[in-house]
Amino acid sequence: MAQIYDLVQYLETLAPLALQESYDNCGLLVGNISLDLKGILITLDVTEQVVQEALDKRCNVIVAHHPIIFKGLKKLTPDTYTQRTVLAAIKHDIAIYVMHTNLDNVWLGVNHKIAQKLGLENCKPLQTLTSSLAKLTFYSPSSHTHKVLAAIHAVGAGVVGNYTQCAFTTTGTGQFQPNDLAKPFLGIAQQLEKVNEDRVEVIFPLYLQSSILYQLKATHPYEEPAFDVSVLANNHPQLGAGRYGTLAQPMLPKDFMVYLKEKLSLTLVRHTTFVNKPIRTVALCGGSGSFLFGAAQKAKADVYISSDFKYHDFFDADQHTMIADINHYEAEYFTKELIYEYLNQKFANIALVLSKVNTNPISYL
Repeated sequence: MAQIYDLVQYLETLAPLALQESYDNCGLLVGNISLDLKGILITLDVTEQVVQEALDKRCNVIVAHHPIIFKGLKKLTPDTYTQRTVLAAIKHDIAIYVMHTNLDNVWLGVNHKIAQKLGLENCKPLQTLTSSLAKLTFYSPSSHTHKVLAAIHAVGAGVVGNYTQCAFTTTGTGQFQPNDLAKPFLGIAQQLEKVNEDRVEVIFPLYLQSSILYQLKATHPYEEPAFDVSVLANNHPQLGAGRYGTLAQPMLPKDFMVYLKEKLSLTLVRHTTFVNKPIRTVALCGGSGSFLFGAAQKAKADVYISSDFKYHDFFDADQHTMIADINHYEAEYFTKELIYEYLNQKFANIALVLSKVNTNPISYL
C-alpha cells in the first residue's frame, strides 16, 4: 500500500520545492510521511470545514494550493482559524501538503492550465526564473563516459528546449597519482598515472542538482570523480511566473471579455477601458499578479488577466494593455482540476476527492 511518503515524492518531482519563491511555504506542512495513504482531498485553501470534509470522506491527506501556515506559528491554541485548522488536522491524523508558487513556476502548472482554458497558442513565461540553469563539467575515462551520461540524462540533465540528451565532449589526457590510502580504479599507489579521458559539459535545471550529482558519483568509476558546477546567466525558458500567448483568431475587446467570462466561469471582471484594437496576444498570471504587469507590457500583450490589482495599478494600463482583474479565487480555481489530473496519473487506485467547500472569503452583491 502506498504511503504519504510516496505521494510527497511524486508531487515534488512535478513541482520541486526549490522552485517556490523565497517568501513561500510549500511542501508537507502537517503530518507523518510514514502513514499509509488512504484518500486525498484536493482543495484551493485549507479551512476547518475542509479538514472536516476530509474526515467525512475518509481522506487522510489534503493537497492544497495556498499554504495554511504562511508566516509561521508561534503557538497552537484555538484563537485563530489557522491554529484551529492545524489543530484539527493533527487531532485526526490528516496530513496537509501544499503546492503554491512552485506549481506556479513549473511549465505545466497553474498558468499553463489557465492558458489552456483560454485556448492560447505559442505560450511562454512572462518572467523566467533567474539562476535556474547550471552547467556540469566532469571528467571521465573514455570507456565509461557513455554510462555516466546515460545516468545523468535519465534524471533530467542535458535538456535544451525541445532537445534531450545534449552534451559536449572533448578528449584529452588526464593524470593523477594515488597515495597509499587511495583505492584507485586505475593506477598504483605513488605512481603517476595518465589516462585517456573525456571532458564532458552538460546543462541542467539547477533544482535537479542533487539528483544529478548523486547519479554522477554512483556511476563514475573513479573513487574521487573530478567535476564542477557553474550557474549560468541564461535562464530556463520554461520555468517562471505568468504566461503569455496568442489566440487562434483575434477578437474585439468586448467579445473577448464575454469569451473570458465563459471560459473561466466568471461572474465579475474588473477591467480598464477597452483598447482600440483587436485582442490577439493575451498575458495572464494566476493569483496576485500585478507585479507582472510590466512584463505583460514588454510582451506587447493586448490584455493582462490576473487579480488583486490596486486602484492606482489600473492607471498603468495607459490605453495600451487592458487589465482584466478576475479576482484571486476565480484566478486559481482550476488549480484543483490540475492537481487532480496529476494525481490520477499516479494514484488512480486511491480515492481522489475534489473539495466541495467554497473557500472563497469574498462575496459579491
